[in-house]
Amino acid sequence: VQLVESGGGLVQPGGSLRLSCVASRGGGVIYDMGWFRQAPGQEHELVATITTGSCTNSAESVKGRFTISRDNAKNAVYLQMNSLKPEASAVYYCGARGCGAASYPYWGQGTQVAVSS
Repeated sequence: VQLVESGGGLVQPGGSLRLSCVASRGGGVIYDMGWFRQAPGQEHELVATITTGSCTNSAESVKGRFTISRDNAKNAVYLQMNSLKPEASAVYYCGARGCGAASYPYWGQGTQVAVSS
């Protein structure tokens, strides 16, 4: 399984970005998908996750501003980020795991998001 992210970039505070992640050879293997991020000097943290049935979970810091969605037919997951704040600046990683897996074994290469004026 290979995950490829896109959509990162530089945006001003209050702006929006949409991240995309497509999984190749993921059919029948991937169940949960999610977005995680890591800022310099910070720990890797969960941003939002989504199951094949579109049940979602997200960090408190992004609720109401970030929305995760997926297209199972395309093995794709998206993260719509609105009202971005400077503290959202980080490398965002797409992750995926199979049914019943405790951890996420599949990762993308990451896409940089920078929120700055």
